[in-house]
Amino acid sequence: MASTAPVIPLRPSKDPQSPYDPQALVCSECSIRQFALFGALTEAGLERIHYHIASLHLEPGQRLFAAEESGSAVFTVRRGVLRLERSSRAGERRILRLAGRTDLVGLEAVLGQTYAADAVACTEVEACRIPRVLIDELLPFHPGVARDLMKRWQRALDDSEEWLTELTRGSARHRMLRLLLKLSEYGEPNGLIWLPTRQEMGAMLALTFETASRLVSALRREAMLLPLDARSARVDMAKLLAALNAEQKLNP
Repeated sequence: MASTAPVIPLRPSKDPQSPYDPQALVCSECSIRQFALFGALTEAGLERIHYHIASLHLEPGQRLFAAEESGSAVFTVRRGVLRLERSSRAGERRILRLAGRTDLVGLEAVLGQTYAADAVACTEVEACRIPRVLIDELLPFHPGVARDLMKRWQRALDDSEEWLTELTRGSARHRMLRLLLKLSEYGEPNGLIWLPTRQEMGAMLALTFETASRLVSALRREAMLLPLDARSARVDMAKLLAALNAEQKLNP
């Protein structure tokens, strides 16, 4: 489980010169607040918050929450990339989708359900833990929060369906190219991306380790993919898009 920074209540400060508790001020000034769940809240809305929000930091490989664990909170990703994955009874692991900056994960908790998948950090991750009881308190007073939750639920469903249709069907090369395009959505403007292991690529794309390795080697020879270290690489987007276009013409 992730280590947590000190939890600070989001109660208004008694100091008249400081209308909000420090953590409330952090929330109001957060760079992703307009894209996050509480983006629907005004400053006055923050005054109604009476529970705790915790800042979490995860190292690569650390788990944010586990499948079948009691869902008591949702999480907003502020930085980094998470993977949502499940393991079958036979021990086979499948990566269902990724989550990145501004994404809300663990939505099952809103309904009091257990988490449906393991959430594991691919890179260093910063996230905010939002207790379910806090959401329950806000909903009667802020319909915008309810609408935002519905939009995020739909987006998570769309992402899962896209993963199923785009990354597990078609030729092996097409799947790999689509994966690189997807990873670029969570990467840096300069084309720097998190690079999964060959095993993880296989789990994402329903490919064998050998096939994933062969495809990565081919992309390196084409100078489309430039690994920088074991877990990061740079993608040539122009070559990637041209390759995708050519692949789609061959396999419409």
